[in-house]
Amino acid sequence: MRAFVTGGGGFIGGAVLRRLLAEGYHVKTLVRPGEAAPLLRGLPVERIVGDLVDLNVLKRGAEGCDQVFHLAALYSFWGHPWEEFYGSNVEGTRNVLQTAWDAGVSRIVYTSSIATLGQPPADGSPANEETPSSLADMLGHYKRSKFLAEEVARDFARRGAPVMIVNPAMPIGVGDHTPTPSGKMIIDFLNGRMPAYVDTCLTVVDVDDVAAGHLLAARKGRVGERYILGGEILSLKRMLDLLSEVSGLPLVRRRIPHALALAWGYVDVSLAAVDRRHVPVATPTSARLSRRRESFTSAKAVRELGFPQTPAREALRKAVEWYRANGYAPPAPQAGLTQRAATAP
Repeated sequence: MRAFVTGGGGFIGGAVLRRLLAEGYHVKTLVRPGEAAPLLRGLPVERIVGDLVDLNVLKRGAEGCDQVFHLAALYSFWGHPWEEFYGSNVEGTRNVLQTAWDAGVSRIVYTSSIATLGQPPADGSPANEETPSSLADMLGHYKRSKFLAEEVARDFARRGAPVMIVNPAMPIGVGDHTPTPSGKMIIDFLNGRMPAYVDTCLTVVDVDDVAAGHLLAARKGRVGERYILGGEILSLKRMLDLLSEVSGLPLVRRRIPHALALAWGYVDVSLAAVDRRHVPVATPTSARLSRRRESFTSAKAVRELGFPQTPAREALRKAVEWYRANGYAPPAPQAGLTQRAATAP
């Protein structure tokens, strides 16, 4: 089997590449000009250099392939003008899907996000693929652009293209070298830069499970359907407690109100405007998003695809070990220090 992967140098894309190679695929991947792509070093993949606006490059990538996995996207809450989100996430998706369809590939998997889905109902149950959502519900250019990109993918499927859609939740684990906003939160914890938390919840998933979900969607998914690729639903406090357990670092005990988090978001982006080297820990958009409970069920993907469910604790342990091994965080504390930290008031 031959596959073309866009975004193979990214966090989820790198995991998909490794999974494809492990299963014997010949893999081509799109690499931006000048991209270091450290996750690709030593991997037997064919690099196609170019970007999502170059149709000839995309044609070379899709040519001769059985499957196309479109993962390339701009995922950020800071540092990019609004038009970059729509150019990359919306028009880039249109270009890739059209090129793949024209090339006659048998299966196209488009990587969307839980960011496009509706909010959980008031009864506290998790949202699913059918929970209503609209463009008006989307906060920030990232979410709006991903919502519009998913609409492009669904339109291609309605017109007969063999497109399946996967909606990953918050991925954690090995290989987040950029890092992503979710990875940066873990790194901040490991570096002692998370003194407090807000009351919110997240759906956490091992990135290796997400990779497996992509291949399962290509094999078993129904055209035009979307599949949530998630795992355990955790409060942010519970996630931080698990991080404390697997890292040996102290618990985060202080909770701050959302209003204070929003105010700090404005302060932090103001500091970044003055000092371009400063990357905000929070932005007004991310603070507003924290009011929303990211609670989603993967029951459909488990039932129809056989999607795996690695415990969140294990995924966090893998992430902590990878960040420490790759210099994003200090080494694990010594046993004596860990015990004193655990018993500290």
